[in-house]
Amino acid sequence: MKKEAITEKDRIWAKKCLNCFLCKRVRQKQRGLAFWLVKKLESGICPACKAYEKVYNRKAHEPLQGTDNTPSTK
Repeated sequence: MKKEAITEKDRIWAKKCLNCFLCKRVRQKQRGLAFWLVKKLESGICPACKAYEKVYNRKAHEPLQGTDNTPSTK
């Protein structure tokens, strides 16, 4: 599968997902209605979640690694 190039627009959308109240809560709590909602609808409806997945190579509902609350860069 060929990977698409990450554009500046993708990075802006991914940052919106990173700062989104709902997505931020889901990444921290990992349970509840909000978790289910984001897990089921993230990349199908939300362009910010889709960009987050593309930029950080992980789903928007997956917990962050480390303690500084930022995605790990591999």
